[in-house]
Amino acid sequence: MEDIEAEGRLLDAAETLFYGHGVQAVGMDRIRAASGVSLKRLYQCFASKEELVEAYLRRRDRRWRGALAAHVAAEPSLADRPLAVFDWLEGWFGEPDFRGCAFINAFGEMGAGSAAVADAAREHKAEVRDYLLGLVRAAGAADPETLADQLALFVDGAITTAAVTGVSDAAGRARSAASVLLAAAGVTGVNTEGGEQSRGKRNRTRE
Repeated sequence: MEDIEAEGRLLDAAETLFYGHGVQAVGMDRIRAASGVSLKRLYQCFASKEELVEAYLRRRDRRWRGALAAHVAAEPSLADRPLAVFDWLEGWFGEPDFRGCAFINAFGEMGAGSAAVADAAREHKAEVRDYLLGLVRAAGAADPETLADQLALFVDGAITTAAVTGVSDAAGRARSAASVLLAAAGVTGVNTEGGEQSRGKRNRTRE
């Protein structure tokens, strides 16, 4: 088995198990069993559990943001693209394997003792905030920096609320609040009802 294949199998297993059961609850032997990779090869690819957790988070970040951006880019209206973020979240929240934010979860379990995990979580949140900044700037919002900060809080709040309560419409409520802020920031032509695209198929990797 080539190293690239082994790493892919290990990261696939890590993503399923760490996200579904928690980082601390899953040992390296369980990753080995689920991946079909020998323990020796596992430690050749990732010298420690911390290294594996960081790699899992880094890959998840790239995939999650890429899938979100692809969905949002399909929205033709620049004014509605910030709200399309919440439409995408709503579909994710309704899926049976949704367990909240992988980055908040991992930070809560390991962030205090692992600089690598803490950095991965912080950098993900910064990237999401910067992505939102680009969307609100393109929409013509006044004071886009402040608005991006506010929308980032709505995103995290919706994810956490949906995870704790099991209510997927947390995204819809956050969307309604976001539309008020967009209007107050001078963005015109916002669709406050949501579009058919947002109810359609989504190709996403979960956070």
